[in-house]
Amino acid sequence: MNNDGQKIIEIGETEALRRALSVFKPVATTLIGPGDDAAVISVSDSRVVITTDTMVQDHDFRLEWSSGFDIGYKAVTSNVADLVAMGAAPRALTVALVVTKETPQAWLEDFASGLQSACDRHAPECQIVGGDLASGEQIVIAIAAHGDLESRQPILRSTAEVGDLIVIAGTLGKAACGLALLSSNDETLSASYPELVSIQLRPVPDFALGLELAAVASSMLDVSDGLSLDAGRLASSSNVSMNIKKELLEGYAAILEQAAQSINSRDSEAPPVSEWDWILHGGEDHCFLATVSPTAALPRGTKVIGEVIAKGDSDVYLSGQPLSPKGWDSVTG
Repeated sequence: MNNDGQKIIEIGETEALRRALSVFKPVATTLIGPGDDAAVISVSDSRVVITTDTMVQDHDFRLEWSSGFDIGYKAVTSNVADLVAMGAAPRALTVALVVTKETPQAWLEDFASGLQSACDRHAPECQIVGGDLASGEQIVIAIAAHGDLESRQPILRSTAEVGDLIVIAGTLGKAACGLALLSSNDETLSASYPELVSIQLRPVPDFALGLELAAVASSMLDVSDGLSLDAGRLASSSNVSMNIKKELLEGYAAILEQAAQSINSRDSEAPPVSEWDWILHGGEDHCFLATVSPTAALPRGTKVIGEVIAKGDSDVYLSGQPLSPKGWDSVTG
């Protein structure tokens, strides 16, 4: 049935959800899924890891850039990343969604497909088990994610040790570069770098690698707001100082250099962009930043970028020079 012309408000909550939820797949750990007042899931551990995240239209996403599918996909990815950063296996998600009176039913179904696609790719043992649908002035998504520690200890931000290596699992700067390309409002330019734009719209962190890293990490977090900002949070929580070596980030810069040159050549009067700003201060790649004992065996695919150098002060340095925290602020933007 073609629902392109129908608004959600014209169909009503019950029928709109019935159509959209049909895409969700059951998993073995869900005992009672959507349809009751609450869901019931099973976990192997007596401890459950819970996180939540909110995305607001025109603050966290723009409809002229992102489809409903993109937004659903990204919403799942950002929440699952927080679970993995704690060393937990994703098991269930609940989704609260505010739509406007003008939101088409087709958008809702596209959004639901994005939610399920992200689960299929990143967390096949995780199910969307319920949520809520409401109406408001703009689209708002709030997801609560639940994870199973499976008898492991949770990985915290507060347990880095002096002498630990600083390790990255995933990409740096690609999502921020994609955002800069979209912000240029030059479709030809954006089309020249489809991978970078795609990573901004649909991040592709390696969650299996993240869980491998969590198994040997002394501390860890998801880099969602920028390396400098999130490294500062880890340093502050652990009461340590960290030194990131710029030469160990050169590989990330080489990948992004041409895109930065393309953007800068487009408009000489605009403030110049830099691949180093994207790497150091750009978020949304959802890679993992961890500290690891130098005697631990690092998972293949991770990269050492520095070391924990001292107890106290909670400073972050870039090759010995202070690195000021800068990145995405979820309140101020």
